[in-house]
Amino acid sequence: MLRRTIILFCVIAAGAVTVTAAQDRPAATSELRDDVERYATDRAALLRRYDVGYAPARQARMATFYDEWRGRLRGLDFDALGLEGKVDYVLLDHELAYQQALLTRDGQWFAEMTPWLPFAPAIMDLAEARRRMEVPDGRQAAETLTALAARVDSVRKAVTAAGGTGDARRDRIVGRRAAGMLGDLQRAFRNWHRFYAGYDPLFTWWTAEPFRLADSAIGAYLGHLNRTVVGVRPGEADPIIGDPIGVAGLRADLVHEMIPYTVEELIAIAEREFAWCEAEYRKAAREMGLGDDWRAALERVKRAYVPPGDQTRLVRDLANEAITFVEARNLVTVPPLAREVWRMEMIPPERQRVSPFFLGGEVFQVSYPTDEMTHEDKLMSMRGNNPHFSRAVAHHELIPGHHLQGFMTSRYQTHRRVFGTPFWGEGWALYWEMLLWDLGFPATPEDRIGMLFWRSHRAARIIFSLRFHAGTMTPQEAVDLLVNRVGHERANAEGEVRRSLAGDYSPLYQAAYMLGGLQFRALHREMVGSGRMTDRVFHDAILQGGRMPVEMVRARLTGTPPARDHRAGWRFAGDPGRP
Repeated sequence: MLRRTIILFCVIAAGAVTVTAAQDRPAATSELRDDVERYATDRAALLRRYDVGYAPARQARMATFYDEWRGRLRGLDFDALGLEGKVDYVLLDHELAYQQALLTRDGQWFAEMTPWLPFAPAIMDLAEARRRMEVPDGRQAAETLTALAARVDSVRKAVTAAGGTGDARRDRIVGRRAAGMLGDLQRAFRNWHRFYAGYDPLFTWWTAEPFRLADSAIGAYLGHLNRTVVGVRPGEADPIIGDPIGVAGLRADLVHEMIPYTVEELIAIAEREFAWCEAEYRKAAREMGLGDDWRAALERVKRAYVPPGDQTRLVRDLANEAITFVEARNLVTVPPLAREVWRMEMIPPERQRVSPFFLGGEVFQVSYPTDEMTHEDKLMSMRGNNPHFSRAVAHHELIPGHHLQGFMTSRYQTHRRVFGTPFWGEGWALYWEMLLWDLGFPATPEDRIGMLFWRSHRAARIIFSLRFHAGTMTPQEAVDLLVNRVGHERANAEGEVRRSLAGDYSPLYQAAYMLGGLQFRALHREMVGSGRMTDRVFHDAILQGGRMPVEMVRARLTGTPPARDHRAGWRFAGDPGRP
């Protein structure tokens, strides 16, 4: 049942927004809250049931699920919904359309992997039969396993003999994806056997040895793919290999994120922001007595690291400094409990290879060298986490950044977590870097150098992530960009590119930092710069509205209900070709 509530957090009249004090205001509600929560819960349940990626049974079931929900959504009376309900309608419609597009993309990726994994359907069928709770015939299962072992061995020998398709770069990309899928299939295969073995004596009697041989064949082939195709070497960092989605894929993702710019326009926006950073770099270098030599200024800042053992104290002090700054200026509500519950942990040495800087949220994860690290790794970590770099990271990761975000969104509009996007999540934290810069938070040229390092880094992320996925930049060229134009240590740059392209992040994730920040900045000018909202009311309204594309945040704050067939049109960065 749809439910309607008259509890509102704002009164919209004549195009203006009147907002009560944040601490006195109940959270705005939506008639579709229960529906969105049910969609998310049902989807999660189906993905737990159909837990083998790319499997035809999973693809078909999820396609039906998304079709049913789109039909359900079409049956609602859109015009009868309030502002929050219309926002949720559009968000859910976009989400369903995007998930359908991802099913198509997954189907294309699976087709590309088929020559590498022609035996995959056999393993998928076994896993699906277990999920249907079928009782297997031990003798027939043994025959299936014997045939599977022979097939896997023959594929491994054929791949070895062929030496690839002749396109080494593409072979590494698809081969890495196939290796990842094969690892998942092996886990599903072992779970299938473990479910029956020992409980069914005849099954165990028939399948023990055939299973061992098949599992061994899968493991041998997986090792072969990783070693000879992907290039994984024991004791060495994994090669940097991404999986580009192409220009068409980027367009689909931009539509989902409600970003009405082309890839080329977004790269132009990044170059414009880069130019601003470079000019500010030179200003700070001159104040440091180094002329226009911003690299020398950056090197001096990197050498200002604290001694071993002092980083946790530094982080604590920087975190408290940022909290004091935003509270003294009444910029945002910081609940006392949010200040109380955040805590600190150290990032293990092995994880620092891919996460060489702080990570945040309620648990502030600190990157700094430990005694077992090599001398080179120690210096890299200390230089990259100097106090001037860390000042911007502290408020980005903690308060008013990610920790405050997580604290508020776990208490307000929790149903909208399904609409989470890095343009809202990372964009919010980056926006605060911009706002605090404007408010004079970096008081010294060294602190400005530190903040500019991160700001130029985010501009570079737009460039290398979009160009990589468009097929016009290699991972090595991305590393060189970070070293030559941003000033990264090479090892840190490699870790950054590896982390960005490895597949753990969505293709637009790295671009979302600065682009989302620019969206929030444009919205701040519109709402606070015009006097329609105070800083505190503006920021509280965003946090209490839940996660969503920033264009829908704008619809909420301006009181402009989106159309049923809403398509992005907000040109938040203006004309990319103009300064």
